[in-house]
Parts: sequence; C-alpha cells; structure tokens
Amino acid sequence: MTTETPSDPRPSLAALSAPLVERLVADAPVLRLGIQRVGGACVVDAGIGHPGGLEAGRRIAELCMGGLGRVAFGPVPGPPSWPFGVTVHSAQPVLACLGSQYAGWSLSHGSGKGAFFALGSGPGRALARQEALFDELDYRDAADAAAFVMEATAVPPADLIAHIAATCGIAADRLTLVLTPTQSLAGTTQVVARVLEVALHKLHALGFPLGRVVDGIGMAPLPPAGGGFLTAMGRTNDAILYGGTVHLHVTGPDDAAEDLAHRLPSAASRDHGRPFAEIFAAAKGDFYAIDSMLFSPARVTVTALDSGRSFHGGTLAPDLVERSFRDVR
Repeated sequence: MTTETPSDPRPSLAALSAPLVERLVADAPVLRLGIQRVGGACVVDAGIGHPGGLEAGRRIAELCMGGLGRVAFGPVPGPPSWPFGVTVHSAQPVLACLGSQYAGWSLSHGSGKGAFFALGSGPGRALARQEALFDELDYRDAADAAAFVMEATAVPPADLIAHIAATCGIAADRLTLVLTPTQSLAGTTQVVARVLEVALHKLHALGFPLGRVVDGIGMAPLPPAGGGFLTAMGRTNDAILYGGTVHLHVTGPDDAAEDLAHRLPSAASRDHGRPFAEIFAAAKGDFYAIDSMLFSPARVTVTALDSGRSFHGGTLAPDLVERSFRDVR
C-alpha cells in the first residue's frame, strides 16, 4: 500500500492499519474467514457463512482501531462463571477510538425486505470524512486504500460498495470490508473490545475537551457468542455497561477530572439497572428512546496528570452480567 503524506502530524490510520488488513486476509484459512470479491472490493466474512473465531475478532478489533490500539485476552473482574475478557489499550485513544473505531458512518442501500443497512467503522472513515466529528478532531487522512468493519449479516450490494470507494476517493479494488455479525465469535469479541471507545464517545458527549485525553485502557468480560441478534446485542452491551472498566489519563484541573469520573459511568443514566435486552424491549426497539448516557463503562478511574490525583466512579454489577450472559432471547 502507498500513502500520501498528510499535512496532519498525527499518524495515518490507513498506513498503520494496512499491514493488519493484509495479514488478516493472508491468514483467512487459519482464522476460518471467508474471502470474496464483490464489486471489485475484498469482502472478509467473519461470521456469516464462515465461523471465524475469537482470534479473528481480536485482530479485527485492532484493525478497527486503525493500528493505534492493542487488544488482548485474559482474566478480568466479574462473575466467577465468566472469568475471561478483553483488555484494550491505546496511546492515542481519541484518534484510535473516535477517529477510527467508532461506528459513525451510516450506510444503506435499497428499501423494504431486501434493504441493506450497516454502520461503518474503522480507518476508512478518516478518508470518507462523512461525519462532522472529523472537523472537530481536525483530522484528515490520505491513502489509496481503505478498510471498514461492519456489524452485518449480509454482504453489501455492489452499488453500495462503489459508493463507499468513490466517497473515499479510491478504486473499488483497493477497498476491504470486514463483516462481523454481532452473534458470531468475531463479532462478539470486536464489539466488547469497544469498551474504551464507548467511554471516549460519552466523554465527548459530556463536553470534556478531547485534547486533554492523553492515554486510556479498558477491559470487559467476554460474553458467550451465538444465539440470535437480540441475545448477542444484549450480552455485548451488558458486558460494557455492567462489566466494563476504563482508566483514563487526562490533563487539566482536578475538579474537571473528578466531575468526569462521576458523570462518565453507566450508573449516571436513568436507564441503568436492567439488562440491555430488557431496556431495548421496553423502548419497543427504538434506540433513540434509550437514554444515550447509558452507553458507557460500569466503572471508571480518571487520573489527573497535572496533580497525580485519581478519581473513581461507578461500580461493577456482576449479578446483572451473570443474568445477561445466561439469558437467551
């Protein structure tokens, strides 16, 4: 892959993620992934017609962070029945999470029963720049190839693929789309690996200055995969809402760091306290009826680097995690 040199001194998400894309495709047989060409683009099936797996999900999560994040499996605090989870770290959490990993580009094609809809995440978003967020981040990438991750259960139509490539300013054969159904092993893993991104997104919604965020690390338990979409959606959300922990390192005054620690956890939401599948059902399937402040980790620590003081907020809810991971809808 060749890239132009962006004027922005920050690293190129496209350049950093390109080797991850190449290795993912090259290792497809080992990772139980499917590879096909649709409309010229390389489409990676990580759970639709091919089983994929946990390792595929881990690597897809790192790709989705634009090569600026590391994801590892290991023990995490939570219910004794579910001792394993993911730990996510980025030395540039704002760019990795909001500039790449966040599912911010709404993509759709057609109408009715055959319509396709997905939210695009990954390093290609910084080429497409279809979100006002990039003006706020003041970031623009430049490259001749792009990669996206989508929580999708079907392959995007060729017309939509052509639109994505054109919007990114690249040839269709330089586009890679990684498809990860939520209920698949890879899908479950890459969603839970968004625990740090969820914290950054809420931090942004609360109006905390993004330029003050220096470093971040998070962890969350890994739910059992499989079942239907509602089951998987509930479990992956609850893993973060009731089992997720994030530690942010920020600059600025202590009172701002303390206020963030109190306002950031999911417990600050009016909808906190029930498994997400129940909340979703009560909202009649309308995401916009759910309090947006719910989407955040259960427990946070904010360290104010200027003073060295740390502030804590929220608490884990292992009973709710246990209930969610055993519920089947």
